Amino acid sequence: MNRKNRAARMAAALLAAVLLTVTLSAAAEPGSSKDPLVTLSYLNDTYLSTILEKVDARIQQRNAELLGRLVQSGGTASGAASSANFVLVTLSGGQTLTGSVGCEVLLRVGTAACVASSAPGLIDETTGTTLAGGSALVQNHLYMMTVENRGVKASAGTVKLLVRGGYTVS
Repeated sequence: MNRKNRAARMAAALLAAVLLTVTLSAAAEPGSSKDPLVTLSYLNDTYLSTILEKVDARIQQRNAELLGRLVQSGGTASGAASSANFVLVTLSGGQTLTGSVGCEVLLRVGTAACVASSAPGLIDETTGTTLAGGSALVQNHLYMMTVENRGVKASAGTVKLLVRGGYTVS
């Protein structure tokens, strides 16, 4: 009876161990903190999109901070522009484009005059000369603003300018 008892106890212990293992395996959810298995599909479908959303939000927040600093420092912002490439700007009669130092303007369509309270008004980069305040711009000549508060005023009708650099239109 001792042998039969021992065999029965061993069988019962083995059965209990198997049932416990099966129960724990079924209770543990794959990918949970109890079963930290990470799959490629989890990384691609869940984790990557979460990270990208956080990065996008951080970039938008940083851009807003930089724009706020730019506005506070008196740089160009709302209603103004700055570009490393030429952009097409259309002015109506009487409107004035005021450029920051280093801004370049090329008159393409219409007539416009230099706006400057003192000399030099604008630098004509095409001819290497200066243009005084009130003088007319020549079409297809490239002008540079080398002093603050220099600009171009549309004389009449529609004026189209190619502009590179910081500017405001009023």
